[in-house]
Amino acid sequence: MSQRSVATVRPVEEAEATGRVAAIFADIKATKGIDFVPRLWKVLATNADLLESTWARLKSAMHPEALGRVSKLDPLTREIIALAVSATNGCSYCVNSHTAAVRKLGLDVEALGEVMAVVALFNSTNALAEGYQVEPDVFPPAE
Repeated sequence: MSQRSVATVRPVEEAEATGRVAAIFADIKATKGIDFVPRLWKVLATNADLLESTWARLKSAMHPEALGRVSKLDPLTREIIALAVSATNGCSYCVNSHTAAVRKLGLDVEALGEVMAVVALFNSTNALAEGYQVEPDVFPPAE
């Protein structure tokens, strides 16, 4: 009986990482304040260019402070958005990762339920508005 694979490719383990991949792995751990490289990054490391570009985009959006930028969104808000999108997209890996992050940032179980209620509500109302093809009549201010 074969064991279930953790991905469609063999992840690059930390001990195997060299050069650019090892440097990105170290940056991921330092930026996120964790002591291991999450599996997604190990899988992306099978292509160093993909790893580097994806990490750069994530670091810029989710950890702008690490790049010396001040964000208008606090870290918890950014993680709640990531969790909501992940739940909507049905990404189990990301739902678990971002749920862990929001909990680490202080969101309790009751507030997590509120987040999921908002996600569920807007998935439903968005589907209704799209299904009925309702023409927008409320717009943000044009600046």
